[in-house]
Amino acid sequence: MPPFSVLDLSPIGEGMDAAQAFRNTVELAQAAEALGYRRFWLAEHHNMTGVGSAATAVLIGHVAGGTARIRVGAGGIMLPNHAPLVVAEQFGTLAALFPGRIDLGLGRAPGTDMPTVRALRRHLDGGEESFPRDVVELQSYFRPARPDQQVQAVPGAGLEVPIWLLGSSLYGARLAAHLGLPFAFAAHFAPRWLMQALDEYRSNFRPSPALERPFAMVAVNAVAADSDEEAQFLFTSMRHLFARLARGERGPLAAPDPDESGWTASERAFVDETVAYSLVGSAETIQRDMSTVAEKTGADEIMLSGHIFDHAARKRSFEIIAEAWHLVPQ
Repeated sequence: MPPFSVLDLSPIGEGMDAAQAFRNTVELAQAAEALGYRRFWLAEHHNMTGVGSAATAVLIGHVAGGTARIRVGAGGIMLPNHAPLVVAEQFGTLAALFPGRIDLGLGRAPGTDMPTVRALRRHLDGGEESFPRDVVELQSYFRPARPDQQVQAVPGAGLEVPIWLLGSSLYGARLAAHLGLPFAFAAHFAPRWLMQALDEYRSNFRPSPALERPFAMVAVNAVAADSDEEAQFLFTSMRHLFARLARGERGPLAAPDPDESGWTASERAFVDETVAYSLVGSAETIQRDMSTVAEKTGADEIMLSGHIFDHAARKRSFEIIAEAWHLVPQ
């Protein structure tokens, strides 16, 4: 089996504030490190009352400071929201503070709605259309500075922070292949193009100074518990989260609720399609389904997202998975 990693959004549940969400995130990262997970990534989202990881670089520093060995990174930074130099300085700072432990995953989407995009960027010039150019510019800031270089990332220059490209469509796969970068596909919320994107990436990959051969990570949802029934119950929080998104609603992560009687047929279809790559069940069930995903995708690494309302149950879920696969701390 490939290595396993963790994707966290610092979920803010009903009755919880951001400070508690951040404490939970650090505790989960510490548990992931002790259990043998390879990476702990945080994702940039904005104007979402159930997600606490908006200031992603700040939170990465907090998590890295609370752990000792596990790689900590962004899954990802939504580059159109930021100037490449600012991202280089932020992650150069993180790499200087935590040498050899920082990853920088880059996404092309805004991670929010259009009114919030306007608030983030103040104008919409460039944006997603300039993404390839911005990635290349960002890469240049992490290389050793040239004597005649007018603009440098300080810190950042010469630190060679590992850059990943993230995607939920074919675009990211093609760009990652063209630039010779590792690629992570977001099957945990956009599974439709997974297999085609992996094929595009592997078929068109060009070796680069960053990577000699393609390296593909696949992100899936994973909810494990002591029984299949308990896991399915815990998973209802995530199903209701996506049902609210289908209705254009926001809110904190809700407590588990198996009642879906108020959903429309289109909402149910949206949720079922969105969570198609979700591994839910006991250790035995998760082990079987994980093997299927690994064999089908040929993933070099699998990243697990576990949006579970109860923090203790969330930690227990990652513990069950680690025990099932006999993960060993680095």
